[in-house]
Amino acid sequence: MKSGSGSGSGSGSVRGGASKEQRHGAILEVLRRDGRLDVAALGALLSVTEMTVRRDLDELAAEGLVKRVRGGATLPVGSGYEPPFAARAKTNVEVKRAIAARVAGLVADGDTVLLDGGSTGLAVAEALADRVVTVCPLSLRIAAQLASSPTVRLRMPGGAVRHGEQSFIGPDTLDYLGLHRFDHFVMTASAVSFEAGFMEWDPDDAAVKRKGCAVSDAVIAAADSSKFGRTGFAVIGPVDVADTVVTDDRLGREDRDRLAQAGPVVELVAAAAAG
Repeated sequence: MKSGSGSGSGSGSVRGGASKEQRHGAILEVLRRDGRLDVAALGALLSVTEMTVRRDLDELAAEGLVKRVRGGATLPVGSGYEPPFAARAKTNVEVKRAIAARVAGLVADGDTVLLDGGSTGLAVAEALADRVVTVCPLSLRIAAQLASSPTVRLRMPGGAVRHGEQSFIGPDTLDYLGLHRFDHFVMTASAVSFEAGFMEWDPDDAAVKRKGCAVSDAVIAAADSSKFGRTGFAVIGPVDVADTVVTDDRLGREDRDRLAQAGPVVELVAAAAAG
């Protein structure tokens, strides 16, 4: 299913003093939005030479994150398919960290937290690493991030592990969740549509997230503004399945109002302050 570009999507632009990591993130953001990039246009957007752009594209292509074509680059697969974790981890990095910090502020010491996977979930894990909380991680990456914390108590759900994403899926995971009750489910999503709700690319991941919503007293959706106005393949639930949505202020005013009217409390972080 083809993803649409949302009104909250950032431009992906950075300026000439940006680091390589920031340039790579900006390139991947624009590719997700537009589907194809031209070297000359990218040079102007990033305020760098075309030689730098070509080198960045070559490095991203070597990682399998973009496909080099004459004069520029495209996504390696159609834009309706799930980008690899490595690509998502390079986009909106500082905004995700700011969102994670706000999410952590909504969690009290002693709480039980069901924590979703993905790049935003990993940022939340980093923000919770020094907290006195019980965390059930829905991915091996999250578990590994928190395993060395002296204060976090880990509860592993078990089940099958999805290749690439490293997320827990399947009936064993669902059964485990059904035997527990959590104070918070910190949920991430690949897409948010006001018509279809929170969505994922993979139906097995969506099924685990639906169960997480059902077994938690409060659902905190952590999603940067680029996720809004997009569609995925599998529906998690309507927008009001979340009690709180933490996003960034690049989300347009109209979308903010629609989100609040749908029911969730909307918590905004400043994208500019995040870098």
